[in-house]
Order: sequence, then C-alpha cells, then structure tokens
Amino acid sequence: MDRLIYTAVAALESHNVTRANITHSLANVSTVGFKKSMALAETAVNVGGNADSTRVQPRNEGKEFIDLTAGPRQTTGRKLDIAMNEETVMGVQATNGQIAFTRRGDLRVTTEGLLETGQGHAVLGDGGDPITVPTGQALNIAPDGTIFAQNELDPNAAPVLVGQLMLRDASQTPLLRRQDTLFEPEALAGFGGDFETGPKAASVTSGALEGSNANPVEVMVQLMDFTRKFESQVKIIAEMKKLDESGATMIRGS
Repeated sequence: MDRLIYTAVAALESHNVTRANITHSLANVSTVGFKKSMALAETAVNVGGNADSTRVQPRNEGKEFIDLTAGPRQTTGRKLDIAMNEETVMGVQATNGQIAFTRRGDLRVTTEGLLETGQGHAVLGDGGDPITVPTGQALNIAPDGTIFAQNELDPNAAPVLVGQLMLRDASQTPLLRRQDTLFEPEALAGFGGDFETGPKAASVTSGALEGSNANPVEVMVQLMDFTRKFESQVKIIAEMKKLDESGATMIRGS
C-alpha cells in the first residue's frame, strides 16, 4: 500500500511540472517566436531508503526542452522583422548579462542605437557583444544575419556593414527554457553561454515573423487530459487513505 501511495504522490508531483508546461504554452499561443516544450526528462528516484536501496521510481524532471518545430509565418514587409529558418536561434543578452538565445525576431532600434528584440533583450553580434547601429539609417538584414545600413537621404550610397547577428544551428544541441523564457544549452544550464553551431546553415528570412508553435486546440486537449489524470491520482490517494483508516480501526477493535 505504501508503494501505491508513493507512486500516486510521485505522479502528482510530475503532473505539476506538466501542468506548468501546458499553461505556459496556452498563455503564449499568440507570442512571437514562442516555442513549446518537448516531453520532459525522466529520472530514476530511489524509494527504498536504507533498507532497500534497489527500489527506484521513475519521475519527470522539471526540465523544459525546447521544441524548435516551426510556427506559422506572417509576412510583414518590415525590414527589421526576421523569421529564423529550420532550427536556427539568435543570441541575445539576458538581463543578468549572460548569453542566451531566442526565436523572437521582432527587432527594433533604441534611441541610443542599440538593436534589441520586442521583449527588450539586446541582440548580440557574432563575437558576443551587443549590436549598435547608426540611427536614422535604413537597415537591411541578409539571410546569413549580416546587417547593412543605407543612408536614406542618399539612395546611391553603398550599403555599410554594421554587424553580424549571432545565429546558431541548434539541430544538434538540446536547449532548455530559462526562468526568463530565453533558451540556453542543456550543458550550460543555469550559466548561459554560446554553443558550437550545428551542421545546417543558420539563416533568417527578412520581412516576416514566426508565430507561436503552440496550437491552441492541441493545448486545450492536453489540458483536459491532464485534468482527468490528475483527478484519477487524487482518487487513488483518497481510497488508500480510507483503506488505511479502516485497517487502523480493525486493529484497534481487535
């Protein structure tokens, strides 16, 4: 009976992680570049104590592995809007100064000339430093992430190279979601940092934005399925409690 109760409680704890994952996806179905999380990591937890160290119970870990499946694209025609192709991610500076990654491509230039995402994170160049661009000039972003500035008052002037986006192919690198919703390599979890790009060519499409890859209908179905499973586990615990109380009553009566 103890093992059954422990199994039910462990399932409830795993459900809490799943619920957070589902509700996060549901809240971001309209967020630019949002990526839902894949199946969570499973780990073995010892449940035998000192008496039996070989008894283990599988349990989900609270790791959100990023699903880089592409979301729907919307053509905007805006030159600073970019959609990342395949498993490409872009380097940005987190609020704590660490290098992190995103799929959010709604870029803008601050009054100080700093290039940042719509979420307010500074966009990093390939060398790891924030990109600054000349203000009052038209910017164009090439498929490989190269940024050119063009003097709007002199259309005949040659474009000037002003930066190179930090683009990485994450097809071979598992990424985790950070507390600030940005991504980081699993191997650097908690510390942020760059990683070696994969075998595919990292690239972007200018003049377009990628929407969330969380399908609202799919997420709602997952939420209903989660609720049903959660209620089942609660019922199991309640029944075990009744059986335990009945057993205690019988022992006292004898």
